[in-house]
Amino acid sequence: MENNQTNNIVEEKDPEKEIVGYKKYLSFAWELFKIALIALVIVLPIRYFLFQPFIVKGESMAPNFESGDYLIVDEISYRLSNPQRGDVVVFDFPKDTSQRFIKRVIGLPGETVNVVGGKVEIIKDGKITILEEKYLPDNLKTIGEIKITLKEKEYFVLGDNRDYSYDSRAWGVVPQKDLVGKAFLRLFPVTELFVIPRPSY
Repeated sequence: MENNQTNNIVEEKDPEKEIVGYKKYLSFAWELFKIALIALVIVLPIRYFLFQPFIVKGESMAPNFESGDYLIVDEISYRLSNPQRGDVVVFDFPKDTSQRFIKRVIGLPGETVNVVGGKVEIIKDGKITILEEKYLPDNLKTIGEIKITLKEKEYFVLGDNRDYSYDSRAWGVVPQKDLVGKAFLRLFPVTELFVIPRPSY
Protein backbone atom coordinates (compact mmCIF):
# COMPACT_ATOMS: atom_id res chain seq x y z
CA MET A 1 0.00 0.00 0.00
CA GLU A 2 1.39 3.27 -1.04
CA ASN A 3 1.62 6.05 1.58
CA ASN A 4 0.88 9.61 0.47
CA GLN A 5 3.23 12.01 2.12
CA THR A 6 2.73 15.72 2.16
CA ASN A 7 5.95 17.61 1.84
CA ASN A 8 5.91 21.09 3.40
CA ILE A 9 8.32 23.30 1.53
CA VAL A 10 9.62 26.18 3.58
CA GLU A 11 10.92 29.01 1.44
CA GLU A 12 13.99 30.52 2.92
CA LYS A 13 14.05 34.32 3.12
CA ASP A 14 16.82 36.14 1.35
CA PRO A 15 18.41 38.53 3.90
CA GLU A 16 19.82 40.71 1.14
CA LYS A 17 16.37 41.25 -0.40
CA GLU A 18 14.97 42.15 3.02
CA ILE A 19 17.71 44.75 3.54
CA VAL A 20 17.11 46.25 0.09
CA GLY A 21 13.35 46.47 0.76
CA TYR A 22 13.91 48.04 4.15
CA LYS A 23 16.26 50.62 2.64
CA LYS A 24 13.70 51.47 -0.03
CA TYR A 25 11.07 51.98 2.66
CA LEU A 26 13.40 54.22 4.68
CA SER A 27 14.29 56.20 1.57
CA PHE A 28 10.62 56.71 0.71
CA ALA A 29 9.81 57.77 4.29
CA TRP A 30 12.77 60.18 4.28
CA GLU A 31 11.59 61.76 1.02
CA LEU A 32 8.09 62.24 2.46
CA PHE A 33 9.57 63.82 5.58
CA LYS A 34 11.67 66.24 3.49
CA ILE A 35 8.65 67.25 1.40
CA ALA A 36 6.59 67.87 4.55
CA LEU A 37 9.44 69.84 6.13
CA ILE A 38 9.93 72.00 3.03
CA ALA A 39 6.16 72.62 2.85
CA LEU A 40 6.15 73.75 6.49
CA VAL A 41 9.16 76.01 5.96
CA ILE A 42 7.46 77.65 2.97
CA VAL A 43 3.80 77.62 3.98
CA LEU A 44 3.98 78.59 7.67
CA PRO A 45 5.83 81.90 7.14
CA ILE A 46 3.42 82.76 4.31
CA ARG A 47 0.44 81.87 6.50
CA TYR A 48 1.58 83.67 9.65
CA PHE A 49 3.75 86.54 8.40
CA LEU A 50 2.71 87.40 4.83
CA PHE A 51 -0.90 86.43 4.14
CA GLN A 52 -3.79 85.06 6.11
CA PRO A 53 -7.45 84.30 5.48
CA PHE A 54 -10.31 86.35 6.86
CA ILE A 55 -14.03 85.59 6.70
CA VAL A 56 -16.35 88.60 6.71
CA LYS A 57 -18.99 88.45 9.44
CA GLY A 58 -21.90 90.85 9.47
CA GLU A 59 -23.13 93.45 7.00
CA SER A 60 -21.01 96.48 7.92
CA MET A 61 -19.17 96.42 4.58
CA ALA A 62 -22.18 95.72 2.35
CA PRO A 63 -22.78 96.02 -0.54
CA ASN A 64 -19.08 95.66 -1.43
CA PHE A 65 -18.38 92.79 0.97
CA GLU A 66 -21.05 90.43 2.25
CA SER A 67 -21.13 88.21 5.32
CA GLY A 68 -19.38 84.94 4.46
CA ASP A 69 -16.98 86.41 1.91
CA TYR A 70 -13.57 84.71 2.15
CA LEU A 71 -10.72 87.20 1.84
CA ILE A 72 -6.94 86.98 1.78
CA VAL A 73 -5.24 89.66 3.90
CA ASP A 74 -1.85 91.04 2.86
CA GLU A 75 0.20 91.44 6.04
CA ILE A 76 3.46 92.55 4.42
CA SER A 77 2.49 95.79 2.63
CA TYR A 78 2.11 97.87 5.79
CA ARG A 79 5.58 96.87 6.92
CA LEU A 80 6.92 98.57 3.81
CA SER A 81 4.47 101.47 3.37
CA ASN A 82 1.66 103.25 5.19
CA PRO A 83 -2.06 102.63 4.71
CA GLN A 84 -3.76 104.84 2.15
CA ARG A 85 -7.25 106.29 1.98
CA GLY A 86 -9.66 103.75 0.55
CA ASP A 87 -7.75 100.67 1.70
CA VAL A 88 -9.98 97.94 3.09
CA VAL A 89 -8.21 96.89 6.28
CA VAL A 90 -8.48 94.15 8.87
CA PHE A 91 -7.45 95.18 12.38
CA ASP A 92 -7.61 94.18 16.01
CA PHE A 93 -10.50 96.10 17.54
CA PRO A 94 -8.85 98.69 19.85
CA LYS A 95 -11.47 98.20 22.58
CA ASP A 96 -11.09 94.41 22.56
CA THR A 97 -8.08 93.09 20.64
CA SER A 98 -9.45 89.54 20.72
CA GLN A 99 -11.88 90.67 18.01
CA ARG A 100 -11.00 91.53 14.43
CA PHE A 101 -12.89 94.06 12.34
CA ILE A 102 -12.88 94.95 8.67
CA LYS A 103 -13.43 98.58 7.60
CA ARG A 104 -12.24 101.14 5.06
CA VAL A 105 -9.55 103.73 5.79
CA ILE A 106 -11.06 107.22 5.50
CA GLY A 107 -8.84 109.56 7.53
CA LEU A 108 -5.02 109.58 7.61
CA PRO A 109 -2.56 110.84 10.26
CA GLY A 110 -2.47 114.64 10.52
CA GLU A 111 -5.91 115.10 8.99
CA THR A 112 -9.15 116.21 10.61
CA VAL A 113 -12.21 114.15 9.71
CA ASN A 114 -15.54 115.95 9.97
CA VAL A 115 -18.73 113.93 9.52
CA VAL A 116 -21.58 116.37 9.12
CA GLY A 117 -24.76 116.67 7.06
CA GLY A 118 -24.46 113.13 5.74
CA LYS A 119 -21.05 113.83 4.19
CA VAL A 120 -17.42 113.22 5.13
CA GLU A 121 -15.05 116.19 5.05
CA ILE A 122 -11.27 115.87 5.15
CA ILE A 123 -9.49 118.94 6.51
CA LYS A 124 -5.75 119.38 6.11
CA ASP A 125 -3.60 122.51 6.07
CA GLY A 126 -6.79 124.60 6.21
CA LYS A 127 -8.18 123.02 3.05
CA ILE A 128 -11.58 121.28 3.24
CA THR A 129 -12.29 118.44 0.83
CA ILE A 130 -15.66 116.67 0.65
CA LEU A 131 -14.88 113.02 0.12
CA GLU A 132 -16.41 111.53 -3.02
CA GLU A 133 -16.91 107.82 -2.36
CA LYS A 134 -17.82 106.23 -5.68
CA TYR A 135 -17.81 102.74 -4.17
CA LEU A 136 -20.95 103.61 -2.15
CA PRO A 137 -24.55 103.70 -3.44
CA ASP A 138 -25.51 107.18 -4.71
CA ASN A 139 -28.23 107.72 -2.10
CA LEU A 140 -26.15 106.56 0.88
CA LYS A 141 -25.40 109.15 3.55
CA THR A 142 -22.89 108.96 6.38
CA ILE A 143 -25.07 109.44 9.42
CA GLY A 144 -23.89 110.91 12.69
CA GLU A 145 -21.76 113.92 13.57
CA ILE A 146 -18.14 113.77 14.67
CA LYS A 147 -15.06 115.89 14.21
CA ILE A 148 -11.71 114.38 15.11
CA THR A 149 -8.08 115.26 14.42
CA LEU A 150 -5.82 112.28 13.88
CA LYS A 151 -2.42 112.07 15.52
CA GLU A 152 0.63 110.31 14.12
CA LYS A 153 -0.08 106.66 13.26
CA GLU A 154 -3.83 107.01 13.82
CA TYR A 155 -6.50 106.15 11.26
CA PHE A 156 -10.20 106.90 10.97
CA VAL A 157 -12.17 103.98 9.53
CA LEU A 158 -15.75 103.53 8.36
CA GLY A 159 -17.81 100.59 7.16
CA ASP A 160 -19.25 100.88 3.66
CA ASN A 161 -22.72 100.17 5.04
CA ARG A 162 -22.85 103.47 6.93
CA ASP A 163 -26.28 102.95 8.50
CA TYR A 164 -25.25 99.70 10.19
CA SER A 165 -21.51 99.97 10.75
CA TYR A 166 -19.92 100.12 14.20
CA ASP A 167 -16.80 102.13 13.39
CA SER A 168 -14.68 105.20 14.22
CA ARG A 169 -17.82 107.32 14.60
CA ALA A 170 -18.65 105.28 17.71
CA TRP A 171 -15.34 104.23 19.25
CA GLY A 172 -12.60 106.42 17.78
CA VAL A 173 -9.39 105.85 15.89
CA VAL A 174 -7.37 102.77 14.97
CA PRO A 175 -3.70 102.90 16.00
CA GLN A 176 -1.36 101.64 13.28
CA LYS A 177 -0.07 98.94 15.64
CA ASP A 178 -3.52 97.32 15.62
CA LEU A 179 -3.64 96.96 11.83
CA VAL A 180 -3.32 93.33 10.74
CA GLY A 181 -3.17 94.06 7.04
CA LYS A 182 -4.91 95.04 3.85
CA ALA A 183 -7.62 92.92 2.26
CA PHE A 184 -6.32 92.35 -1.26
CA LEU A 185 -8.09 89.30 -2.69
CA ARG A 186 -11.59 87.87 -2.44
CA LEU A 187 -11.54 84.09 -3.01
CA PHE A 188 -15.13 83.20 -2.21
CA PRO A 189 -17.75 83.28 -3.55
CA VAL A 190 -15.93 82.11 -6.68
CA THR A 191 -18.22 84.16 -8.92
CA GLU A 192 -16.98 87.29 -7.10
CA LEU A 193 -13.26 86.42 -7.12
CA PHE A 194 -11.16 89.53 -7.69
CA VAL A 195 -8.21 91.56 -6.48
CA ILE A 196 -9.58 94.32 -4.24
CA PRO A 197 -8.74 97.70 -5.77
CA ARG A 198 -7.91 100.92 -3.95
CA PRO A 199 -10.46 103.54 -5.08
CA SER A 200 -9.42 106.90 -6.46
CA TYR A 201 -10.79 110.08 -4.91
